[in-house]
Amino acid sequence: MKTYLLIYSGSLLLSVALTPLAIWLGKRLGLTDTPDLRKVHTEPIPRIGGLAVYISVICVVLPALLLPNAIGDVFRQTQSEVLVLLVGATAVFLLGLTDDIRGLRARTKLLVQVAAATLVYFGGIRIGSIAVGDWVQVDLGWFAWPATVFWIVGITNAVNLSDGMDGLASGISTIACGVIAILAVMSGQVIMAVMMFAMLGALTGFLRFNFNPARVFLGDSGSLFLGFMISASSVMCFMKSHAFVALALPAVALGIPILDTLLTVLRRFLARRPIFAPDRNHFHHQLLRLGLRQRHVVVIIYVATLLVTSLGMFMLLADGRTGLVLLGSILVFLLILFRVVGAIRLGEAIVALRRRLDLRHQTHEEIDGFCSLQLQFDHARSPRAWWQALCSTADQLDFAWVSMTTTDREGNAETSVWRRPGAPSTSARVTIIRVPVQDLARTASIEVEAAVLTNGSIEGATRRASLFGRLMDEYKVPTIHEIASGRQVSTDRTPLTAKRPHLTQLPVPKRLDSAAEAAAISYRAAAKR
Repeated sequence: MKTYLLIYSGSLLLSVALTPLAIWLGKRLGLTDTPDLRKVHTEPIPRIGGLAVYISVICVVLPALLLPNAIGDVFRQTQSEVLVLLVGATAVFLLGLTDDIRGLRARTKLLVQVAAATLVYFGGIRIGSIAVGDWVQVDLGWFAWPATVFWIVGITNAVNLSDGMDGLASGISTIACGVIAILAVMSGQVIMAVMMFAMLGALTGFLRFNFNPARVFLGDSGSLFLGFMISASSVMCFMKSHAFVALALPAVALGIPILDTLLTVLRRFLARRPIFAPDRNHFHHQLLRLGLRQRHVVVIIYVATLLVTSLGMFMLLADGRTGLVLLGSILVFLLILFRVVGAIRLGEAIVALRRRLDLRHQTHEEIDGFCSLQLQFDHARSPRAWWQALCSTADQLDFAWVSMTTTDREGNAETSVWRRPGAPSTSARVTIIRVPVQDLARTASIEVEAAVLTNGSIEGATRRASLFGRLMDEYKVPTIHEIASGRQVSTDRTPLTAKRPHLTQLPVPKRLDSAAEAAAISYRAAAKR
């Protein structure tokens, strides 16, 4: 126990000494987190505090390999696994530091995290089988690799996403490290105990500067490093017992950031936004909307984390079935907590899911129909056949009307109009597009104008208008003959009235690179009369 206290104290002192240096370096190099719409702080704050945490942990853990006692002997016996874990954590730390300095794409960060987790897996740290008491044991087999990678990457990003307030990610990680340290000591896992006490000391010292009002942030370098170390260490701890409590207890300690991450992914999926896109709808943002101050929000999350962790500690003493009941009870408590603060809106989620499914179904139908329209234009060998294909397009894409005006070199014009039976001519909500079309002989100027019914969805109307613009861009009129001046030819399904419907459109630039560009620029949504 003296060795553990020495490791904790050494890491604590290093962190207290190095964090002010990280603050100075961040200000000197301009590596600060500037306020924006999704941030809650109002002044630029250095964001490379993870550098102090990383150095404090590494400088204490590595000398443990040389200790002339039982702890040093255990480290030397498993030094390959320890070194693989530290190499993976270092790679993730450097990834985060690069992101803090110059910024990286979300896809790049995810790929590096998967690579680091895979390295740890092939280094011998993996979730091979799971045992629940003495009555259930599941051998994962080939599924061990994706399970291990998913766990490590998931926890890593959960900690990273929780770093949205002063002291939030570092405080929750401190509790998680303390839980794993207790679990490691009780199960006699020396290596995990050393690592967790080292991280516990580094975080305790760092919180002095990170708690509200914060003087420094962890940054991605710190939050990704902490998440990777906690997740990989829990797997290493799990390997010694195969009991699900070795994974369940750290998951409980990180229950709020894990659940918040899952809900965030779901929310962004339903909103059709990138999964890694920032927003202000996290659990701590919801607490802020209740009128709480930032310091109060962080303390509330600390208390909730300590409460569920205290309940989770009983899993160490319970049998398999009781442990599962405790885990289920904790999950229900967290769901209720999220529901109370407004982080879970079931009704809105159902509506968003239905809307997404409807849009997906409509999109598939429109794309399937678009292929048949392409075939019709492919077989159009005359102006009449091309016009019939255009009318079929208007019918299938739910247009109110479509007209084609051809003007020869002498200025003689002819207009053909198709109108949907029963479609209002002046009061319908429509999106208007006007595109120029070429004929193969280049003997006339042709302009096609279409009115797309919105049917309650401007997005759907513009999507159909885009498909229409693509057809106009790809298929030219086969041949244009001489046109009788001022004569009007109607292929309308209903009698053509003398007066055309009132059309309103936005101005179209004189020079357009393509008809598709014209369709994208010259539309007017929700035209009403």
